[in-house]
This record gives sequence, structure tokens and C-alpha cells, in this order.
Amino acid sequence: MGFSMPMMKGWVPRRIQPWLYVLTALCFQFGGGIYLGASEGIRGVSDFMIEDMLFLMYATLAGMAVYFPMLFRMKFRFTNRQLLCGSAVILAACNVLTMRCQAMPVLMAVCFIAGMAKIQGTFECMSNIQLWITPRRDFAVFFPVLHVILLTAIEGSGWLAAWFAHHFTWQMMHVFTIGTMMFVLLTQAICCRPFCPMPQRLSLKGIDFQGALLISALMLVVSYIMVYGDHFMWLDTLRMRILFGVALVLLGVVLYRLRYYRYPYVELSLFKRRNIVPVLIVTLFAELAFGAEHTMEEILYSEVVRLEELTRESQYMWALPGMYLGILFDLYWLKVRKWKVWKLFGIAFICIAFYGMLMYFTLDININIEQYRLAVFLRGFAYAILAPTLMWALDESVPSLEQFFMGLFVFNIIHMYLAGAAGYGIYTTVFSHFMSDNMMEYGRRITLTQLDMSHFDLGEYLSRDYLHSMMMVAMKQVYGYVIWFALAIASVFLLCDIPAVRTNIRKVPLWPVYAIEYLAKRK
Repeated sequence: MGFSMPMMKGWVPRRIQPWLYVLTALCFQFGGGIYLGASEGIRGVSDFMIEDMLFLMYATLAGMAVYFPMLFRMKFRFTNRQLLCGSAVILAACNVLTMRCQAMPVLMAVCFIAGMAKIQGTFECMSNIQLWITPRRDFAVFFPVLHVILLTAIEGSGWLAAWFAHHFTWQMMHVFTIGTMMFVLLTQAICCRPFCPMPQRLSLKGIDFQGALLISALMLVVSYIMVYGDHFMWLDTLRMRILFGVALVLLGVVLYRLRYYRYPYVELSLFKRRNIVPVLIVTLFAELAFGAEHTMEEILYSEVVRLEELTRESQYMWALPGMYLGILFDLYWLKVRKWKVWKLFGIAFICIAFYGMLMYFTLDININIEQYRLAVFLRGFAYAILAPTLMWALDESVPSLEQFFMGLFVFNIIHMYLAGAAGYGIYTTVFSHFMSDNMMEYGRRITLTQLDMSHFDLGEYLSRDYLHSMMMVAMKQVYGYVIWFALAIASVFLLCDIPAVRTNIRKVPLWPVYAIEYLAKRK
């Protein structure tokens, strides 16, 4: 018989059935609540800061991350048509509201809901064609192929939003998204019939909705602190101190519910599974390292080089070939050769270090932007190695399907959301610190006796050469730390790949055991 899709009507040719769902998944992935590629156009007609735009983006990611434990239950409770049409209608409505509303609380809620609809539609499409991608349900194949769609949409949506904003208006990206959702509704009405893989529908009773709301509130508060921290001088302002206290209270309540509630939103036993904690730690380190790309490149292209938005997004598109090459490398490593992932992680962090080195030695005010393309390509390659491999390692560590979705929830909180927001807060703060130090140090060394004031325009110098030079120096200092950090992590993974080292590490006792043995010898 081969692969078949029972939700498709009989007249639809079998060859195009899975491709129709691939196209539908791309439609959902290109959608969202806010589009940073059109940020200049949005900020031009509103009073939004770049921090506001980033916070709304993280609200979308928070909605995507928190919805993962629901995916399993929703798939076996509703039909494919209900899930896809519902997600398409919600995402279209969110885009209409985003175009017409400028109130931050409303936009935060809209972007959060748009993230939930986006991940629901994507999951429903990809879960239905999983056996077409890999008949044996081999996740060493499925996750890399899945990331072809995800990474294409991540890079492509930014470029497309900038293209629409450049040639038309920033609202056209939202109109385009609404059009793609109409396409989803049309294809579901014409080509598909209602189908649920479970004759006995699963009930939604027992889901800890209150816990999910508390976790969502905690995620939004933490992202607000991280994104606006440098702008509001962290704990020097009353607003940030209050929010920090609110975050601690919410964290305590969430941990209490996870510990004592009968059916928690996420089971704490998940963290006792083999390799779960190491996978999460690697994810955290990787996202913190990639934070330099999100922050420093934006400063470079926006504030120093002052690229137009479409040109900037076109520059970012050079990461896409690197991502495709990284996915092919993943397939060869995990599926063909079936090698262990220690060395693969090490190779990815070495690529991050080389990316930092290329940026460090290339940074200059007068250099052509084409010379940054190799660095952009390299960080795309590193990202494509890590993202599918970490998801594959997570699946290998969690036996049950329901717990796997809980693991995806925790993984994506770090992968898509928390570490990215924390990285932005850390890198902006470190960059500001270096800028202040460099300006003070340079100011100490300059004296009027060294300048010919009759031929020196102090205003032009401070506004152009001086400020840009200080920014370049500060960026180089940040990239220097990124290089050392990535090389240190890569060294750990490459050492752990050596069997003798890995075996001896496992033989090292825990500190309490070591202390007891030491005291026993002293007696």
C-alpha cells in the first residue's frame, strides 16, 4: 500500500498529498504575531522601542513553548480539520489585531496566542507526514528534515517582512500571512475530510491549566526583565525590583504546584531521566553563545554600518546555506555513520568559536559587508548542527510519548525562549559596560594640547568617528569572550569523546562520598 493520508479525499493524487501538508506547515511557520524584519516600519508609525519589538517576539515564543505539553492531547481530542482550521483562523485574527493595535498589553496577549496557534498548526501537519519522511519513525532523520522547514521559515520570514516593508508597507506581511491562512482553510475545505487517529477521543480533563497559566506568566515576567533590564538599569529602578519580586513569587508557586499537584503540567520525574539535564545544559550554553549573533550583529548593522532593513535581512539570509549544509552533516553523522554526539557538539562549538574569530578580525568601519558573509554562513552551520541533534538526544532520553512533549516544553523554554532573552540582556549589558569603560579611558588620554582646534570639528568627531570606533572596540571585546567560552565548551566535549577520559570521569565519586572516604582514612 505504501504511505497514505486518511484525512485526504480520494480524488487528491497520493504524490501531492504530503507536499500539500509541507506547504501548509510552511504557511504556519511563516506566520506569527510580530515580524522583526519590518521593525523600522513599525517603529516609524508608533512609539515602540526595539525592546518592545523583542518583548513581543518573545511573547510569541513563550506561547509556542508553553503549548508543547498540550499537543499530544489535542491531536487525540480533535480532528485534523478542527485543529488546522482553528489555528488558521486564530492566526489570521491575531495578524489583523497586530496591524490595528498599538497597546502593549493587548499585543502581548495577541502574540502569545499567535505562538500557540502557530505551533499547533505546524505540529498537526508534520505529525501527519512523519511516516512519509521516515517510514521507520527514525528521529535521526525526522528532526533534521523538520528543521529544513523551521529554519527556512525563520530566516525567510524576516527577509520577506523586510521586502514587503521596503516595496510596500510593513502591514503587507500581515496581509500575506492572512492570505496564507485563507489558503489553509481553502485546502482543508476542498482536499481534506475530518479525521482523528483515536476513535475514542481523549478528554482534556486532568490538564493543569492553572499551572500552565502560572508558567506563562512567569515566562513573560522573566522575558520582560531580561529584555528591558539594560534599558531600565536593572535593579536600580523600582519597576524592575517589583518585577523581580513577582518573578520569585511566581517561581515559588510554580515549583510548589509541580511538586505537590496530582497532575502537574510538567512531571518533575522528567528531570530524573537519563541525559535530560545534560541536554538542557548544552542547550543553555549553545543559546547563550548564539546570543552574540542576535545582539552584536544587530548593533553592527543597525547602529554602526546603518544598513537599510532589507539589506540587513539579505545579509542574514547567508546563514541559510550554512543551515542546509549543517542539516546534511547531521543526517550523515546520526543516520549514516551513527556516531556519538559528543564530538558533534564539540564541532558545533568550534564553529561558533570560528564565527567569533571571523567577526573579531573582520570588524572595521570601512569594510564591505560582503566580508561578513562567511561568518554568517558559519554560525548558520553551527546552529543547524546543534538544534536537530539536541532534539534527537532528548527523544533518546525520554521513553514515553507524553513525557517527550513535556521534555520538548522544557527544552524549548531554554532553546527558543529563556536563553535567548537572557543572552540579549547579558550581551547588551556587557556591551554597554565596555562602551562606558572605553569612552572613559579614551577621554583620559586625550588633551587639548594634542589637537589642532582650528581644524578640528569636535561635534562631527564625537558623532561619527569616535562613537563608531568605541562601538567596534566594545564589540570586539564581547566577541573575545564568546571565542573563549565556545572553545572551552568545545574542549570539554572533545575530551568527553575520548573513551579513557569519559570512563575515568564516571569513576570519580561524588563530593560527599569522597569526604566520607577521606575521613575514614584519617581515623
